[in-house]
Amino acid sequence: MEKAKEFLQLNKEEAESVSRLNIQPTRVGFQCSFYEDFALRGIRVDTVQPGFVSCTLKVPPRLTDKSGNLAKGAVANLVDEVGPAVVHVEGLPMNVSVDMSISFIGTAKLNDELEITSKVLGQRGSYSGTIVLVRNKATRELIAEGRHSLFGKKSSKL
Repeated sequence: MEKAKEFLQLNKEEAESVSRLNIQPTRVGFQCSFYEDFALRGIRVDTVQPGFVSCTLKVPPRLTDKSGNLAKGAVANLVDEVGPAVVHVEGLPMNVSVDMSISFIGTAKLNDELEITSKVLGQRGSYSGTIVLVRNKATRELIAEGRHSLFGKKSSKL
């Protein structure tokens, strides 16, 4: 435990840098949180159809690991954000994640342009299943496949 605490300690320069951050509080439902802004800044929604959403994202430095690849956690964030978008109904609360399973198949590098698609697999009552595919837009290589199960208010629009 001590090694973990020591590892997480900031040096003087890091502490000063963090103290200069100006993170404003958000109003729920009106503004993106710091987390959403960090994870999704730069994503572009290309297509929205009933049961289908397609987005594009150029891999930014903030979402890469030390090897210069799109971080696995960033992929998980994309699945967790784009998956529910396909079943969200305006005016109803966001659905709650029940389960998420991600297969990491390939890698994406800094500045690669990605296509992120989400489709509804099915819906029974208040339970929905979605699939999210993350592909390199230029090569069509599959980077990851995520399956996302959600629970929320029932919609008759799907």
